Amino acid sequence: MTNNTFLDVEKVRKDFPVLSREISSGVPLVYLDSAATSQKPLQVINSMDEYYRSYNANIHRGIHRLAEEATAAYEVARQKIVKFINAKSNREVIFTRNTTESINLVAYSWGRANLKPGDSIILTEMEHHSNLVPWYMLAEEKGVKIEFIPVTQDGLLDLEVYQALLKRKPKLVAFTHMSNVLGTINPVLKITEMAHAAGALVLVDGAQSAPHFKVDVQALKADFYAFSGHKMLGPTGIGILYGREKLLEAMPPFMGGGDMAGAWRLRGGEGM
Repeated sequence: MTNNTFLDVEKVRKDFPVLSREISSGVPLVYLDSAATSQKPLQVINSMDEYYRSYNANIHRGIHRLAEEATAAYEVARQKIVKFINAKSNREVIFTRNTTESINLVAYSWGRANLKPGDSIILTEMEHHSNLVPWYMLAEEKGVKIEFIPVTQDGLLDLEVYQALLKRKPKLVAFTHMSNVLGTINPVLKITEMAHAAGALVLVDGAQSAPHFKVDVQALKADFYAFSGHKMLGPTGIGILYGREKLLEAMPPFMGGGDMAGAWRLRGGEGM
């Protein structure tokens, strides 16, 4: 190996306090479950500690010094995500709890508003439960039909069957960018362009892809893209839903609460 490709494993391990643990005397902890959740480096732990020690406050809720500092940091984080996935604007990046909530948000908000009995959704046979259960629940409620792209013996999606399914004019195609079981990296752009040609929107589950390689939502032409912070060194309880701005603006609220009373009045809701 050259110096450019050498990975100093011991230096990397020092970034992760949990890896200083010993399972038994002289036997260091080895962690191989990052596909489920990654461990947190000192940089992340220290950043969270600094927030709680120095400027803990509700974001978008107050005009005092701490609230303004917390809100500013929150929006800086959003802008970093915008750059990270190459979204067009910060209005296209929604903070959620995780990939699961991001997909549920689309299913409950977009799905309830736009799907009717007899409509169909296309999923794949390699989906995580997070991209299955929300659609089954919606199908049971709305009378929507779910179709599946099968997986070939090589662990790839059968795009010939997919092309045939698209002739049935589905409303949505939802699939994983990278399988958590097979490791298959799906051809997102091709699948998306085929869906759009058939008049369908596309949701991509990026829980495994966002931590592993560059994601450009504009280049992928995704309508929705979901991923989790906890799988990519971030804290538990933080996820992202990217959505094209026009789609998000047309969707009814997923949940109601603080910081939205004024917006609800503008939409025609009753006053508080």
